[in-house]
Amino acid sequence: MTADRWTRMVRQQVGLGRFLPLGGPRDGAWIAERAAGTALRRAAERDVPEVRLNGVRLGLADPDAASDPAVPAPPSALPPGPLRLTAEFAATAAWPLPETASRLRTALAAAAAERIGLELTEVDLRVTELLDTEPASDGPEAPGAPGAGEASAAARTAGGTEASGAATASQPEEASGSAEAFGAATPAPAAGVAGGGGAPEAERVADVVLGVAGVSRLTGAWGRGVRLGAEQPATGAALPRRHARVDLAVAAGFRPLEVARAVRTAVAAALPDRPTVAVLVTDLD
Repeated sequence: MTADRWTRMVRQQVGLGRFLPLGGPRDGAWIAERAAGTALRRAAERDVPEVRLNGVRLGLADPDAASDPAVPAPPSALPPGPLRLTAEFAATAAWPLPETASRLRTALAAAAAERIGLELTEVDLRVTELLDTEPASDGPEAPGAPGAGEASAAARTAGGTEASGAATASQPEEASGSAEAFGAATPAPAAGVAGGGGAPEAERVADVVLGVAGVSRLTGAWGRGVRLGAEQPATGAALPRRHARVDLAVAAGFRPLEVARAVRTAVAAALPDRPTVAVLVTDLD
């Protein structure tokens, strides 16, 4: 691999942000922070139009309460557990600021749980500016592109009025199925890849994935949409199993968690050895 290609790949992964857990420990799915943040900003624009949301960040609410995933996670992915959202916002004086913050908090929590599948339990907001007029919508963003407000929020000096609190979001139902072996955080080296060239088996898996409702395309945080790894070592009473990872974009109108669950089921059924499967949603189209 050339130095230029390595640099491009690292920049791509850094641009995606952290990989956030979708659903529960047994769901084996993650979503890029950039994609989730874009969807949440759009929800804020739609439901609380007098607000301009900036600097959205998502992370574990309590790292000590996180669980081990049932399948090997993508490199640097956060373990499954309740999430905290922090953000800054500017608003008009059309509503009292505490009421505006409450409406915004409710909209973000609902969008995270119902539209994406994130277990969001805390939403901390900071008011940074009063607006004279209602902010104009930036219009549709490029798929997965960060909002224009992210850069300005990062450069702005912290300050303003705190409007923090907790928002309760219902925990998505965990996918049912047979027990899967717990694995290390980093999958074994790929034995077959697709979405940029790969072995026939990986290409067959790619076709299966693209046939799942809600999958718009394969992506690949490291240039590979499908990775079929070597056999994972046995853990406890579980037998050794191969591991597959699929990186994809979800089409508009589909809930990422449900799409990821369907992809995991389809990929496991398509291979005779029924490997463990992890899904990484990198973009929401």
